[in-house]
Amino acid sequence: MAYKKFIPCIYLYKGNAVKNYTDRTILQTNPAALAKYYSDNNADELIVYDMSEGDAAHEEALDIIKNICSEAEIPVIGAGNVKRMEDVKKLLYAGCKKAALNYAKQGNIEITEEVSKKFGKDKIVACVAEVSAITENEELIEAYVDEIILLKETCLKEAISVSRFPMVASVPEVSLDKILEILSKDNICGISGYAINENAKELLPIKQLCQNNDIAVNTFEAALPWEEFKLNSDGHVTVVVQDYKTDEVLQVAYMNEEAYRTTLQTGKMTYYSRSRDELWVKGETSGHYQYVKSLTADCDKDAILAKVSQVGAACHTGSHSCFFNKIMEKEYEETNPLKVFEQVFSVIQDRKIHPKDGSYTNYLFDKGIDKILKKLGEEATEIVIAAKNPNANEIKYEISDFLYHMMVLMVEKGVTWEEITTELAQR
Repeated sequence: MAYKKFIPCIYLYKGNAVKNYTDRTILQTNPAALAKYYSDNNADELIVYDMSEGDAAHEEALDIIKNICSEAEIPVIGAGNVKRMEDVKKLLYAGCKKAALNYAKQGNIEITEEVSKKFGKDKIVACVAEVSAITENEELIEAYVDEIILLKETCLKEAISVSRFPMVASVPEVSLDKILEILSKDNICGISGYAINENAKELLPIKQLCQNNDIAVNTFEAALPWEEFKLNSDGHVTVVVQDYKTDEVLQVAYMNEEAYRTTLQTGKMTYYSRSRDELWVKGETSGHYQYVKSLTADCDKDAILAKVSQVGAACHTGSHSCFFNKIMEKEYEETNPLKVFEQVFSVIQDRKIHPKDGSYTNYLFDKGIDKILKKLGEEATEIVIAAKNPNANEIKYEISDFLYHMMVLMVEKGVTWEEITTELAQR
């Protein structure tokens, strides 16, 4: 089902989020925190307009966009300062799901086919301020552009009547009736602009209003009604909570029917407190909310596995997880690939901060980037040579050496495994 999207936007200028293109009043000095706010309040996507001036400011803006993409947990569309294919690549490599071409610039129109073929049509958006930009480039848009962002409300009515392409409408403060009217149009796939920014806290009730008016929106829908759960003697279902990124078990809690329905309605984990005999929205007092990523019932339908985005600590003690009282542990080797990488990476990081006499890792850090790169190149060559050997063990050893030296380089350059895995996932 095609959902109508609610898309706030961030206007990025001199490191701050400002009100809009013409009003540069600072709204937030930490744009990534604003992105997280929009994400946590049920926005579907986010548009970031880079308003920087000059190459140096543009590079700084890209670093901020990278942080925004990391914090947002929703797809980000990068817009502004696109002049050539390299600029599109930089936005996508910063973590943006899509890059926007400004069709007020002829150069952006001219590179549409090239960037679409390079990165995929689903990665390319066209920003238009005049309907003529659509009508004069229909074949190009149809072949190489995923959707259109209408930058001016003044062209909305005409664009709806002449365009056959999916469009996101940027609108100022408008009534709920007007929002419903716009979203009811078949070729409007979402709403952005001031109207969404100012009402970000109310997106959930607005979406519910859309549903009541037969407009499909992205909300939490339960495939399993409460009546199908097998309840314990108190009428509750056990909930096991995991961090959605690491799979770390954070806590165990309980839901009654009201907690279950509230969780689905708000997207925030809500439990039933047996000790207080009341509904409990996790984080309502501490600010350590748990935002739902998925809910899954077990085979007997008497327990729920919740994967969440955890803000702060899950445990009232301040620990990230409630599970920290070790009872026993049998010695074993960790074989989870990512955990092994993280453990080795952590040791290398520690060597950088706390040097150790006789450490080969510290020897590399002391010699500097050229030595690290030289060793990395040597190990890469060793892999190529080993690959010609029929004994598979040799290539295993050489790849291990390469990965170690690669992690030394990562620490030296401040790159983490999370950034690498996120980039790979996006590809």
